[in-house]
Amino acid sequence: MPNIIITGASDGIGAELARQLARRHGLQAMLVLAARNAERLQAVAADCMAMGARTLIMPIDITDAQQCRHLVQTTVSQLGSLDILINNAGVSAHALLEDVPADHLGWYEELMRVNLWGAVCCTHAALPYLKQSHGRIVAVSSLAGLVGVPGRTAYSASKFAMAGFFEALRTEVKDAGVSVTIAYPGVVATNIRVNGLNAKGENAGVSGLLEDKAMPVKECARLIIYAMVRRRREVVMTAQGKVGRWLKLMAPWLVDQLAMRAVKKEFRPSPH
Repeated sequence: MPNIIITGASDGIGAELARQLARRHGLQAMLVLAARNAERLQAVAADCMAMGARTLIMPIDITDAQQCRHLVQTTVSQLGSLDILINNAGVSAHALLEDVPADHLGWYEELMRVNLWGAVCCTHAALPYLKQSHGRIVAVSSLAGLVGVPGRTAYSASKFAMAGFFEALRTEVKDAGVSVTIAYPGVVATNIRVNGLNAKGENAGVSGLLEDKAMPVKECARLIIYAMVRRRREVVMTAQGKVGRWLKLMAPWLVDQLAMRAVKKEFRPSPH
């Protein structure tokens, strides 16, 4: 019976991962759903329980290391073990650096605390138990963690850092039988960018990326689970992402052009 923690489980990719895992494992699954919004967690939990899975709701703020430890310790004390940790919680942002007021740069640090440090703290707390179970770690990064996207300096920095952390960790825990899978979604049909931050660190309310070809969230979650089950090192979800990764080595100037084309014209930097 897999005991699974999913952070950022109240919406988007995290919620869909929970639903698909519930459908996949049914009564054999125990899903620990963590996020800040307790009401939304309850709604996701109800969906999962309708498919036969058992759930545990943990409203937490992953920027607080003590709450991350509490999440893991509560899971293990109530369930006896931990098999999978899915680090999915994250905040998006879209702002040109030159548009960020000097007295608002603090939100760059706050974004890093969510996207990187939250995953670090949860993983640090979970690692002893995952070693015992020869478990799995999943880190949901982004294509913006492989290729820098204009207007996403803060977000790309946090996702590059996240990817680097988990790449290094993968080697550290390999001999203990723990796998690390890094997922690199592209544009996915969720509210993460609309709910992301603008130049002042406030809710943007609009996405700066072209989303006409956004991947359905169900497909994104399916690909993550497929890679996790098979203990794959990583999953890059779009053809553009796969090509772009290699172009960075061979023709980096072309990658810059492709990255710019992914941004709406009104969000692109002015030459003047």
